Amino acid sequence: MTYSGAVKVGGPADVHELQDLMISKVAVGAMNNNAYLLRCRATGEQLLIDAAADPETLLTLIGDDGIASVVTTHQHGDHWQALARVVEVTGPRTYAGRYDAEGIPVPTDVLVEDGDTINVGRVSLTARHLVGHTPGSIALVYDDPHGHPHVFTGDCLFPGGVGNTWKDPKAFASLIDDVESKIFGRLPDETWVYPGHGNDTTLGAERPHLPEWRERGW
Repeated sequence: MTYSGAVKVGGPADVHELQDLMISKVAVGAMNNNAYLLRCRATGEQLLIDAAADPETLLTLIGDDGIASVVTTHQHGDHWQALARVVEVTGPRTYAGRYDAEGIPVPTDVLVEDGDTINVGRVSLTARHLVGHTPGSIALVYDDPHGHPHVFTGDCLFPGGVGNTWKDPKAFASLIDDVESKIFGRLPDETWVYPGHGNDTTLGAERPHLPEWRERGW
């Protein structure tokens, strides 16, 4: 089956099979949050991005192999509703951006800075600190050695724009500057984007619209 990234709450996961990594995407919760389970194909180690909601759905997705790590992209409550339960059952290391960790009610084992590496088995992810949607939001970049990069953007980048900054000009300027310099400025058009809600996109599909986003201010 070809991966599309189109999932709905209550429906099955969609699986993106890469040479070294399997990415399973599932939609959970009342706000249609995306959670992503990453599995290293060489070792079987697994990492979960955003234990957002519906813990039993996530635990079923994780399966008997458990997870070694769980990353929370930012402190907003819709991204960690299932975190306590998932941690209780699977006992993983918890990761979050240094400046958002205090807003997450489950203790963070590893405070993540811009440029830090998070491993899942033999696969490495690079964290990018993006300021504006929250003070400590992080995106995770997988630079696939066999193909194009993949980036998990939380609520900082979606099809059609950057994340919500609640009409705060300073927060918007910060977020779009960070997204443009740390994501668009460092990654090619082929980069696949996995957002915190809704459908996936690519940087190439969004790049032409950056000037429009700046002009409209959201």
